[in-house]
Amino acid sequence: MNQPVFITGYAEILQRLDAIDPVQYGKTRNFADGAVTYLSPYISRGVITLPQVAKIILAKDYKPYQVQKLLQELAWREFFQRVWWHHGDRLFDDLKYPQQQVLHHEMIAAVSNAATGIDAIDLHIKNLYQTGYMHNHVRMYAAGITCNLGRAYWLQPSRWMYYHLLDGDLASNTCSWQWVAGTFSSKKYIANQENINRYLYSNQQHTIADHSYETIFDQPLPGVLQQTTELHLTTPLPETAAAFRLNEALPLHVYTTYWLNPEWRKDEPANRVLLLEPSHFEKFPVSKKVIDFCMRLASDNIPGIQIFVGEFESLMQRYGGETIVSLQHPLHEHFTGTKDPYPWMFPQVTGYSGSFFSFWKKCEKYLKQEPLANSIG
Repeated sequence: MNQPVFITGYAEILQRLDAIDPVQYGKTRNFADGAVTYLSPYISRGVITLPQVAKIILAKDYKPYQVQKLLQELAWREFFQRVWWHHGDRLFDDLKYPQQQVLHHEMIAAVSNAATGIDAIDLHIKNLYQTGYMHNHVRMYAAGITCNLGRAYWLQPSRWMYYHLLDGDLASNTCSWQWVAGTFSSKKYIANQENINRYLYSNQQHTIADHSYETIFDQPLPGVLQQTTELHLTTPLPETAAAFRLNEALPLHVYTTYWLNPEWRKDEPANRVLLLEPSHFEKFPVSKKVIDFCMRLASDNIPGIQIFVGEFESLMQRYGGETIVSLQHPLHEHFTGTKDPYPWMFPQVTGYSGSFFSFWKKCEKYLKQEPLANSIG
């Protein structure tokens, strides 16, 4: 299995961005060893942005059909963000339909313990714990087993996965789990063992997924998926350094684990603070691996940045200045001061789209404009 290495230096991240092969991506992205970009942790954390990635792709000499799959995947991410912006906290309730055949609202022990009996899936779950990454296709497999074979309500399992992902994004993760569970789509998603064998290069038989698609949902609750477990997820936050100081004569630029962009207002003298709010991480916990990764992204790429652990109001009590700048974001609504616009890939597309394909139809016409690279940046 490929073991991705997630470097944190901005120059190396840009090299990885420039090395994308959208042709191979389109052909192989669903396979375990496919030419995926491994850019998702940097997009989720705001180190690079969707329009930045799209510009790099479109500036190269590819035919439109060669880059469409990758552009669509970027657009899926933007679509999920727009769902979050539109629905707010209702993102964490069933968005379109109630989940069917739910037996409980807990986590399935065999999934969290990497003991489903599907060897390739269990291996990838163990890899998630080691690396903070899981291939997108495997995320769908795991969600389908949990919600649709194990009949767990989607919310707690989605929290389990989000907790461990370096690229954890509440919009993408939550919407994807709802899509699999049939609460944000017209039907539930499942992959059978034949599909798993094909894309994960396994050759296993006689598992809980070894059924035809016509009969896979007809089986009783598999014994291996019957035991549940309560999640006890906590975020190990650091302490604010004793040397933390703010210059009230300078603006205060507020960063979060969703916005760590080194290019943001980089030439302006300012106090630069990565704000870690305990209330946020109590509601949406992440692992130590995730927190450490975000802090490295900040310290490696944003000169002079300080870390403040506390609520936004507490940070304001420490800052006697007048100019506070942050980014527009659903998690930042309680921030005061100036809010810079969110870097949408398709800023021309307005209004809410109830499905990805209705959203994509609106986006496609802007991809056909000339010059392409300037139409979405």
